[in-house]
Amino acid sequence: MDVICNICSVLKLIGGVLNKAVSFLVFCVLDLVDFILCFVYKVIDFFIEAEWKPCYCTSAKEAITGSGKILVSEQGESKIVCLTSTKLQLEDISDTLYSRPSLVTEVSKLTVNELKKLKFDGTIIQSCEKIKKGTVRSTFSINSTIVEMLQGKMVGQQLHPIPRWSDCDCKHCNSWTSSSKDTLFVKAEGPKDKAREDVLFIHGFISSSAFWTETLFPNFSSTAKSTYRFLAVDLLGFGRSPKPADSLYTLREHVDMIEKSVLEANKVKSFHVVAHSLGCILALAIAVKHPGSVKSLTLLAPPYYPVPKGEPATQYIMRRIAPRRVWPVMAFGSSIACWYEHISRTICLVICKNHRLWEFLTKLITRNRVRTFLFEGFMCHTHNAAWHTLHNIICGTASKLDRYLDAVRDRLKCDVTIFHGKDDQVIPLECSYNVQRKIPRARVKVVENKDHITIVVGRQKAFARELEEIWKRSSTSN
Repeated sequence: MDVICNICSVLKLIGGVLNKAVSFLVFCVLDLVDFILCFVYKVIDFFIEAEWKPCYCTSAKEAITGSGKILVSEQGESKIVCLTSTKLQLEDISDTLYSRPSLVTEVSKLTVNELKKLKFDGTIIQSCEKIKKGTVRSTFSINSTIVEMLQGKMVGQQLHPIPRWSDCDCKHCNSWTSSSKDTLFVKAEGPKDKAREDVLFIHGFISSSAFWTETLFPNFSSTAKSTYRFLAVDLLGFGRSPKPADSLYTLREHVDMIEKSVLEANKVKSFHVVAHSLGCILALAIAVKHPGSVKSLTLLAPPYYPVPKGEPATQYIMRRIAPRRVWPVMAFGSSIACWYEHISRTICLVICKNHRLWEFLTKLITRNRVRTFLFEGFMCHTHNAAWHTLHNIICGTASKLDRYLDAVRDRLKCDVTIFHGKDDQVIPLECSYNVQRKIPRARVKVVENKDHITIVVGRQKAFARELEEIWKRSSTSN
């Protein structure tokens, strides 16, 4: 027995060393490929759209200001300036957008910095308000004349075509362009005026409201359908919701659009929240902002990684979810999506722009036996939306999640239930237990033989009954 254990230990050690060695070589090649694609896309963008498209691998400032935003720095953190009628609002962006160290990118940045010196003239005299604990943004008053000047500068920026040449131009993906309403797509079911309570469903990364409407909605009991109004939203940049080319898809933008499109538009006052994966972060932000309105929080595979003291939060999270390893396969896929701006754009160009072809081939091969709503959710987004949402929400909120969880524990009295598939290879099971350690009253239910998707898909009837029980229990206790 001891001999077998020793052999297994040696094999595991050898496997780990080989994984690191192969990963180093593979990602060095990918670094070079992404570097080359950077220039390829600049040339193509120039010929098709008549302008150079800034990117993060050369200049963060140029990439951000190129979308009509103003980049500033506050206490060593990156922020962008957003304008209202009389105020400038500072909102966080993740430094992982432009700080992903590799040999090739560091060399390219040094070269570009030597060839081109960026200079920003002008001074803004500001008096910052104290940032309250747990707030999403900070504001400072400023002379209205300066606001008008900055608005002129930002409005004067030429926005990129919608859709861009590398984005899908089908009616499904761009249905929002034909509407005068600047709101998200929301699928609502249930009694509008007679509903006792509302339920907000928030999907995860590169998904859509169909994740809920095609699985849970048909399987709720008649009692639930007559008691609750179900509201499933397509997040900004995904599904049939707007996909603005000049957006940085920050936490504020996502939360504000959900409030505007769901809570305000449907006059929601008391509601339950059901969220999956990345959607759990938005659910926590909304719950903290509306503590008196949330009746229950149901989180599926919440991506919460406690950050060790002294570690840069955003960089730590990026390396946890994207470790630059070729094995396991999910780690390799997440590393491609997170580290490589231009390779991931190429993948979106092949998959998302041609999603109608892939859907047709899937139906043809399977003889229309496979429902394609998951494919639609996976493919109906732009690279700009996926890239910025991944970095600004998953990585960029790393320093905020502890405050959100503390607020849910201390300020909210609602039930908190967490579901996690035991075979989930996207978000490790430990993340759900990490949340429970922050919120002791939270109940964690581990579902055997289920992964990140099959936690819902394939067990929708059972999960619908579980949700109804949670809502009933929460309504009774409240």
